[in-house]
Amino acid sequence: MDWVEKVLEKLREWVERVIDALLGNPQPQPAPIPVEDGSHRRR
Repeated sequence: MDWVEKVLEKLREWVERVIDALLGNPQPQPAPIPVEDGSHRRR
């Protein structure tokens, strides 16, 4: 029955994420950092 506990834990985590997203309290996400690759350089 150990797998049942694992499934319930994953389900609990998923439900917490959905509730946080609906209430406007999402998990902090890293901000994207723009990277210049040099392909748009002017000559």
